[in-house]
This record gives sequence, structure tokens and C-alpha cells, in this order.
Amino acid sequence: MKRVRKLLAAMTMASLIAGCSSTEAQPSAANTGEEVYSIGLCQLVDHPSLNTIREAMMDEFEAQGYVEGENLIIDYQNAAGKTSNIDSIMSGYAADQDDLIIAIATPTALSAQNYADQIPVIFSACSNPVEVGLVESMEQPGGNITGTSNEIQVDQIVDLMLEVSPEVKTVGVLYNAGEANSVINVNNFKKAAEEKGLTVVERTGTDNTTLQQAAMDLAANCDAMFSPNDNTVATGMASLGQVARDAGIPYYVAVDSMVETGGFATVGISYEDLGRETAKMAIEVLNGKTPADIPVKVFRDDLSIYINEDLLNELEANGKTKVALPDSIASQENLIKVQTAK
Repeated sequence: MKRVRKLLAAMTMASLIAGCSSTEAQPSAANTGEEVYSIGLCQLVDHPSLNTIREAMMDEFEAQGYVEGENLIIDYQNAAGKTSNIDSIMSGYAADQDDLIIAIATPTALSAQNYADQIPVIFSACSNPVEVGLVESMEQPGGNITGTSNEIQVDQIVDLMLEVSPEVKTVGVLYNAGEANSVINVNNFKKAAEEKGLTVVERTGTDNTTLQQAAMDLAANCDAMFSPNDNTVATGMASLGQVARDAGIPYYVAVDSMVETGGFATVGISYEDLGRETAKMAIEVLNGKTPADIPVKVFRDDLSIYINEDLLNELEANGKTKVALPDSIASQENLIKVQTAK
């Protein structure tokens, strides 16, 4: 833990300097004997969903008494959406002998897993950790890695779609086929949608330019659109959502923040809750618990319905595919209306 020793030395020097002044030195980990933990925190890309997780995580750390710069060092790195950057970041954490790695999003977690024999790993926002090989089972992870899952309840999203936009017959699905979680979730969505008599049309892209081209094709030929919790899609959600908006069709998504940034509706978890739970699991590991003994946290209950109120009004009035909020949904306590982020 080279950086811990550096921090302790710096804090000790600061205390000595402060001791020579008339102002009383503030308590620190260095002069109270409190242990200082170092965490390597890596996020795949900068977008609202993942940012919410990270920010909520930091709030929870502080609420639990783990304060950055006092008894906690966070080495935050953003891979800028490039998986090629992630392994370099992870190898740096290993070289620094950090106490823990926190990996936000599936590609980040898969890279962190390569270092789990050296450092315990907590992942966050991995929809299908068993299917992608991160853990042996949700109840018994089996390795030096565990975390929180943002598993998508696709059947509930399909039910919401049919209740709010019953005219929908053909759904266009937009995603990046290079993201393992997206492929799994799209397959699950297709199964649930086709069981309800819907026709599913798939289009993929690897960046915002190719996704926009695919979105325009779908919007011209489908009654509605859907995207899973795909990081590439989420990054360009504002422009992709505008394509659906211009076409007058509802765009169902898998994440609450994607509703705010251009999507129409979803059924899902609060990403703030996801971040706070991730921090709690990290604290358990810092306190000596083995990740293999901590079940993966899945949020299947207490889900909310998120509806973009701006788009609801617009599509009700003049959408190509009309939508309406039935009383069965409008009266639910877990209905959250959001507005498009400006």
C-alpha cells in the first residue's frame, strides 16, 4: 500500500508543521492511529447512470465514517469508454497494492476479475454476473469477487409497454453487441416480448454515430424502441432519444437516468440505492469479510415505474404511436414522473 504510506507521511509532516503554528492541528488518521484504506475505483465511461452510482457510493462511505483524505484514499479512474484502457488501470491498482478494487459496469468488472487473486473486488451495475462468468452463483460467488447487480426485469418493462402504448406491434431494439450484458438482456427482452405477440427488430452500433444511424432506421419502421442498460447507448442517450421523439414513438429503456436523458419509460431500481449498497459491501470487505461469503445483491423488489412527463404529454397529444397512462399505473405509489434533463 505505497500510497497509504505516502499519505501517512504527508499527513504526519502536515501535523508537525501545524504544531509549530498557533492553530491547533486537526485530527487525522496519521495522528489518531486510525487505519487508512486505499481503494481503486474504476468506471467504464462518464454517463449519468454510472455517475449516480459513484456519487451515491461516496456519500455512503462518508455516512459510514470513511472520509476521503482522512481514513480513505480513492484512486478514481475513468476508462473513457475504452476497454483497452481498463487493464492498464487495473494493473496500476495491483502495483499499488490497494486494499480493494471497485469496478463499475460489466466490462470493468471482467478486467478487475483478472486481479482478484491479488486484491478483493466489488463490482457494481453488472446485470448478469453469473452468465458473464464473474461469479459461480448469486448466493455463493465462489471467488474473491462479489457486488451488486442491476438486473433488468424485462418482463415488467414489456408489460408496461403494452399497458401504456397498447398499439405497439413492432419494437426496435437498439444496443451495442460488443457489451456482453446487453446481448444477454436483449435476448431476455426478445423472449418476453415475443411471448406477448410483439415483433422484435434488432439494430446495433459501436459508437454514437453508428447507433444514431441504426436508431433512425428503427424509428422509421417500428412502433416503439427499447434499449437495455447499455453503456454505449446511455452515453449518447440524449441524441438517440431525440430520434425517437422526432419520429413520435415511445423509447422504453432499462435505467432510471436514461428516462431523464431522453428515454420515455422504464421499470427499474434506483441507481442511488445501487451505489449505496455497493459501498456497504465494500466496507464489509475492508472490515475483513471475504467477498466469496457475500451474496451478490439483486434488487427484484421495491422497483419503481419511471415515466418522462414531457414525452408522455407530447406522445399523448401527437405521437405516431399514442400513449396513455391508465389508472392502474397512475394510481401506483411507485410511479415516478421525471422531466427531460436540460
